[in-house]
Amino acid sequence: MATEPPPPGESYLLAIEDTRFLLRDELRGLRFAVEYYKAELLLRDWGVRSTIVVFGSARIPSPEEAEARLAEAATPEARAAAEQHAAKAVWYERARSFARLVSVRGGALNLRADRIRDNVIATGGGPGIMEAANRGAADVAAPSIGFNIGLPREQLPNQWTTPALTFRFHYFAMRKMHLAMRANALAVFPGGFGTLDELFEILTLQQTKKAPKMPVVLFGRDYWHRVVDFRAFVAEGMVDEADLGLFEIVDTPEEGWESMSRRGLHAHTPPAEAPGRRMEPIDAES
Repeated sequence: MATEPPPPGESYLLAIEDTRFLLRDELRGLRFAVEYYKAELLLRDWGVRSTIVVFGSARIPSPEEAEARLAEAATPEARAAAEQHAAKAVWYERARSFARLVSVRGGALNLRADRIRDNVIATGGGPGIMEAANRGAADVAAPSIGFNIGLPREQLPNQWTTPALTFRFHYFAMRKMHLAMRANALAVFPGGFGTLDELFEILTLQQTKKAPKMPVVLFGRDYWHRVVDFRAFVAEGMVDEADLGLFEIVDTPEEGWESMSRRGLHAHTPPAEAPGRRMEPIDAES
């Protein structure tokens, strides 16, 4: 009597179906490449050629969150902490207003005849300042991008990113690459270690000419002058005086737009020619 052959093992699975195989350490380079191409190709499908990137703290509350926390404060100590927290909501409102203004004046609302969009708001996709910027774009029915990553404090994307332009990354390096590679301008609101990391990476790319020049605007004069003594870098001989010209510090959305415009960003301005920045029009049937 013939016996049934044993069922095939994991080795018989197609490679793309074999999760255990794809997660081997030796295939990290392949996973890195796939993470790059997924976001790259979907953004191309949408015609996104350039972005205005907004960085800032995930801990800054929306006015609604600040009001709810104040209402829940049951002790004088809790009230004082809630008021301190609520005071930071001004930066949420300014980031939202800035993204709304930029989405209208920067051209993201206007899909060109060749189906290419420029100056689309892009964030890390989380809460706080990131949510505010995505929300500002949504206020004027403009698309916006969320490059999310799984973290203890922000596991899920905010509700205001365009669903088809909401991505999740495993690798910080790939997420940061996508934030930087299409950027026509960078807006940086008050934030912590992550915000500083992203800011100084962009400034380093500019300083070393590894990225094309673009406007970099920091929001919050009092905050940035207190948190980072930029002039001390010059005094200590660690950067050149000219390097402080890589960015400007402002307070309001209008000041931010004026700075970006004066430093080379205009409505419908295509990005500078640089590796990874050229984009061909999409076929009408794609």
